[in-house]
Amino acid sequence: MSHFSTVKTKLRQLEPLKKALHDLGYSPEHGERPVRGYRGQTTQAELAVVMQDGGDLGFRWNASSDSYELVTDLDLWKQTIPVERFLAKLTQRYALNTVLAATNEEGFQVSEQTNQQDGSIELVVTRWDA
Repeated sequence: MSHFSTVKTKLRQLEPLKKALHDLGYSPEHGERPVRGYRGQTTQAELAVVMQDGGDLGFRWNASSDSYELVTDLDLWKQTIPVERFLAKLTQRYALNTVLAATNEEGFQVSEQTNQQDGSIELVVTRWDA
């Protein structure tokens, strides 16, 4: 009996997802990887974070929703925060990395980045036109 759960996300781009995981202190492995769960069971994912005690985190592409979904054994969730909070933090870092990449492509530079008390991130970007 599989104990793996999949959680839908709105994360559509691989590079900002990998960067967001790095920002949160994880070391994701890219490519078809096994994600470990209960009693050594595995499932495949395109991006995996190996955890010491099993209960790995994985992200696999869901073509029908055009996004990556989190796949993990929630019974083995040993993160310091609940899965909902983890996904909220991951999504925030993903959005930040997506915005930073887009602004850079458009020729903008970040002149100020401030973490607010409410947890939000304020960016000020500038571009000099000749």
